[in-house]
Amino acid sequence: MFDHCLYFNSSALARLTEREWTTAYAPFGLTPAQGFVLRVVLASPGSLSSEVASLLGIARPTATRLIDNLCDKELVERRQGEADAREWGVYPTQAGKALDRPITEASAQIARTLRSKIGRELFESTVSGMHDVRKALS
Repeated sequence: MFDHCLYFNSSALARLTEREWTTAYAPFGLTPAQGFVLRVVLASPGSLSSEVASLLGIARPTATRLIDNLCDKELVERRQGEADAREWGVYPTQAGKALDRPITEASAQIARTLRSKIGRELFESTVSGMHDVRKALS
């Protein structure tokens, strides 16, 4: 009935992949969204919440809430900008930095698992196609 419906199929796929990523990040006490925000901050210390939001394709208030969660877990901290005191960059703490390698490895493992379940070619074409659709609709 909904085989050709973008909304239904993308939502169903999102629920399935959410379960996989939830399992992968659970040992670190992180949700998938928190894990991805932490990965952004680890890769680009000093990022503004607006930059995190833009990179992840989420609303700025959502990025702010996720950063707040990571601050509560003492994995990141906000620091006032030197050039503009109105800006607050987000930096990983020592505890956050300690998770860099483990969450990167967990992310790589879940990607390998998904590739093996659905096949490399379908995995790559699906991710690429979804990225293109997302950009076209932005």
